[in-house]
Amino acid sequence: MKTSFHMLIILFLMVSCSSNDNPTDPNPINEELYFPPINSETWETTSIADLGWNETELQPLLDYLEEKNTKGFMILYNGKIVVESYLNGHTDLTPWYWASAGKTLTSTVSGIAQDEGLININNKVSDYLGTGWTSETLDKENLITCKNLLSMNSGIDDSLGDDVSPSNLQYKADAGTRWAYHNVYVKMQDVVAAASNETWTNYFNTKLKDKIGMSGSWIDLGPLSVYWSNTRSMARFGLMIYANGKWNTTRIVSESFLNEATNTSQNINQAYGYLWWLNGKSSYHLPQTQLQFNETLIPNALADMYAALGKNDQKIYVVPSKKLVIVRMGDVANPDNPTFALSGFDNELWSKINALIE
Repeated sequence: MKTSFHMLIILFLMVSCSSNDNPTDPNPINEELYFPPINSETWETTSIADLGWNETELQPLLDYLEEKNTKGFMILYNGKIVVESYLNGHTDLTPWYWASAGKTLTSTVSGIAQDEGLININNKVSDYLGTGWTSETLDKENLITCKNLLSMNSGIDDSLGDDVSPSNLQYKADAGTRWAYHNVYVKMQDVVAAASNETWTNYFNTKLKDKIGMSGSWIDLGPLSVYWSNTRSMARFGLMIYANGKWNTTRIVSESFLNEATNTSQNINQAYGYLWWLNGKSSYHLPQTQLQFNETLIPNALADMYAALGKNDQKIYVVPSKKLVIVRMGDVANPDNPTFALSGFDNELWSKINALIE
């Protein structure tokens, strides 16, 4: 009888241990994390009251968003919708452009391709595209790795516009020695397409979009390839990133790649990862300038927040410490000063978010 009792105890302990994949993890994110089903409009909600947030601060936040030309806005807490609002004639079904916030889609799919062994971001770009994809000399071109494209330190001249034809990709500095925001990152889409022997769109759809239930499509606007979707699709992507690269039990992109992508990627712009912007760093650089600003990117936001940021204030904020994903789509908030870190919009928006959640 004693032996049987001991056996039951052992079995109980084995089951208990196996129920937690990582029992030493201080924040087992997936234990409570909610994912909306694929191919469904169902999305569970949780209330401001249930979270203990300050309900009186919701309307001032929404009023500010409407005043600042916002079209779609969502706050997720552990995957569930807390706030979802459509303003200025927008609807939940209306597509809108991600602008440069969509760079993070390219970063993520590059990570997927590396996880599958198709590429290695430390390899030079010419390993996949062949030589002559720029107008640089061969020795300078061969310095440029895929990681340089993802980190914005390719050394390509950023003053020549968005055209990424070889004649427009000219030498400015050795790869790795100069940080400059440039559309040349889009060559990573060509790298993935060449390595996978698929079109970029097909690979993106099968490896990311369809697996997390996003809508939307890539639309070519001159030299730019811009993603358009509804607001909820943007939130789905942000949720997958918050979940460390998983959608429910399905691994989309490795956690190790995302850890690299959402940490400082080079030694010039501390606030930049692999096409992600990083808060809480001691300095940052902005597009179209070589100036260094010796302060954190968005002072009112949480230090661990990282973000997909696009022209005219398209935004995905991910805040692991608060279990938040926040999405904003719309027209530019401050037409007189559209530069995101200098316009004041992000900082003021975060002061209002903080008033709500604290």
